[in-house]
Amino acid sequence: MLEFFYKWSHLTIVNDDKKEISFLPEEKTILLDGFDINFPWEYEKSEILLEVMEKWENLFYKFNVEKLSIVILTSDNFDLEEALSFFWDVDVLILPGTKNAVKIYENIEAKLALPYGEEKDIFFNTLGQNKEAVKNFKLKWELAGDITEFVNLEK
Repeated sequence: MLEFFYKWSHLTIVNDDKKEISFLPEEKTILLDGFDINFPWEYEKSEILLEVMEKWENLFYKFNVEKLSIVILTSDNFDLEEALSFFWDVDVLILPGTKNAVKIYENIEAKLALPYGEEKDIFFNTLGQNKEAVKNFKLKWELAGDITEFVNLEK
């Protein structure tokens, strides 16, 4: 099981072992179980695998946790064609909630999309999704491959 929620201004993911992944959107960085990760490399901590790629002055984070692939985008301003190989087989996509991010979402085809930021209502409205905001979201089951689930986390 994975639980998604905001802790202060950090988008936080906690697994069954209570290990935390915290995404700080303003700083565009990740805290992996308390370890600050803000440069490209491959990491493994607390049985969580993380690959960080830098392209066009943006960091892209790809986690393997609880048999799921989680990608966190820090920007919606990049050449999607050149980065598509990094986004192969994405289960959970965390991305800026902008109109520009809709095209990114449509090309990546994630099973669960979780937009963040002040403009996330634009993302939902563009896709015709009227999602009520929730304080936390628990992912307890297998994600369907043909239907995307959308999550609107309350900050």
